[in-house]
Amino acid sequence: MNKIFTLLTLILLFSLGAKSQEQTPNQNLPYSYSFYQKLNKQVYDKDSRMHSSIKNYFLDDTLINARYTELMNFGVDSLRNRSWVRRKITDEHLINFTSPDFTIYADFLPDMQIGREFNDNQQTWRNTRGFQIGGTVGKKFSFYTNAYENQAVFANYLTKFINENQVVPSEMSSTKLDGTTKDWQYATANISYTPNKFLNLTLGYDKNFIGDGYRSMLLSDVAANYSFVRMRATLGNVVYQSIFSYMLDNGAPRLTDDRRLGARAKWNAMHYLDWNITKRLSLGFFQAVTWADAEPEGKRGFDFNYVHPFVFLRPVEGANGLSPDKMRLGFNAKYELLEKTTLYSQFMFDEFTVKEVFGGKGYWANKYAFQLGVRGSDLFKVNNLNYLLEYNMATPYTYAHYARITSYSNQSQPLADPLGANFREFIGLLNYSYKRFDFQGQLMYAIYGLDPEGLNYGKNILLNYNTHVQDYGNKIGQGLKTNLYYGEVKASYLLNPKYNLRIELGGVYRRENNGIPSNTGLVTIGLRSAFRNLYQDF
Repeated sequence: MNKIFTLLTLILLFSLGAKSQEQTPNQNLPYSYSFYQKLNKQVYDKDSRMHSSIKNYFLDDTLINARYTELMNFGVDSLRNRSWVRRKITDEHLINFTSPDFTIYADFLPDMQIGREFNDNQQTWRNTRGFQIGGTVGKKFSFYTNAYENQAVFANYLTKFINENQVVPSEMSSTKLDGTTKDWQYATANISYTPNKFLNLTLGYDKNFIGDGYRSMLLSDVAANYSFVRMRATLGNVVYQSIFSYMLDNGAPRLTDDRRLGARAKWNAMHYLDWNITKRLSLGFFQAVTWADAEPEGKRGFDFNYVHPFVFLRPVEGANGLSPDKMRLGFNAKYELLEKTTLYSQFMFDEFTVKEVFGGKGYWANKYAFQLGVRGSDLFKVNNLNYLLEYNMATPYTYAHYARITSYSNQSQPLADPLGANFREFIGLLNYSYKRFDFQGQLMYAIYGLDPEGLNYGKNILLNYNTHVQDYGNKIGQGLKTNLYYGEVKASYLLNPKYNLRIELGGVYRRENNGIPSNTGLVTIGLRSAFRNLYQDF
């Protein structure tokens, strides 16, 4: 870790020497799909030329700041005629200080839910108490942190996932996940510094997302938080982002019985270039390399060969003829088809053998993932009715490697689609907002091949891909062919826009069928808050 902090220090010293120019935004806006879709008209506007695929956004970005401010002040008593208690519940941050030199705010973040799962006839509940603190120092520096203490009883399919992987989906692993009641903690933190017009630097324990869809085949926020240093440089119509991350794998074989060393770790170097070619068309190029922090032969640590920006990493990785590292390449595209309709796509090259690409024989090592989607706002000319239709797929063994530690995962969860690999997925989403009411509906259908006990048909990205069942004849759905049907509806009433305090009613229907059907019917109601994605649709 000392090396990566040294790198950050060098970048900071360099940036301090840059000539001061018009300020670039630097206040990270936590990524929540349900909130970000309220910015669709500003983000997916051909005249804005916003780099929409790079998330998180900055809330002080002039392209979205007016809309963000409007949303944060919706229903707020600007004349302050309401009582102090009423303002704190419905209008303001719990604590808020503002001066010419700094700002700071703090809030209590509850997430209390109770529900009924009908198929197993059991009560589910969640008891989360959290807080957030954020602010700015001057015009170039901002900070944000939150933390949660959680206990919960989950629906049957989530309980099964947690028991098998020892991690709460989209949150964190813990040593208290074996019983019916799960107990865990969750925290986020980032420090953002924008020294000049062209550069933003962020040190975080958080997530990142690349893409314009609900899912991402390149880098999503499905998995747990991780430590990273992020550099985001802007030059005209081009944005270049480098992320150097340090991740944990709680299930990887340990190199020693000494528990003081904790779970095994790995590093990722992820570079992404996004280019607005025209007002309507954007193209992005993504490359990532993953390597273990330590091997049985010894400690490796951070590899400075992968630091260099604007370099094609494959020759660097290939310079070591016996490299144990895993390289992945990808592309992102967006085309603003109509005034309020955007077409988007992604393609991830995990691995391929040239002579087998067009052979049509289902060679196991031709591994890739693909996404195609369309999204838009004001559907049927109804204001604030947003929609998304999306298709995702990944061939068997995509995102896997011969060692679990270098698979494309973090804490036993994929860094791309939560279904892992060996799947096809169709998703439809509708969101509608009316005054303080928000409504969301989701339908999802997926087909995939599960891995029977002791066999590797390519869905579980944590398995050694050298244990593949066959060299040829591989196809999506091989193994235990399974159909997944998922539907979810949510209706909420917003109490306080500052930290998304709301009363929310939700319903889930999930059916997984591979000859032995597994059903989940769930209804929940609760007091919820915060801006974050907690994925349970898998």
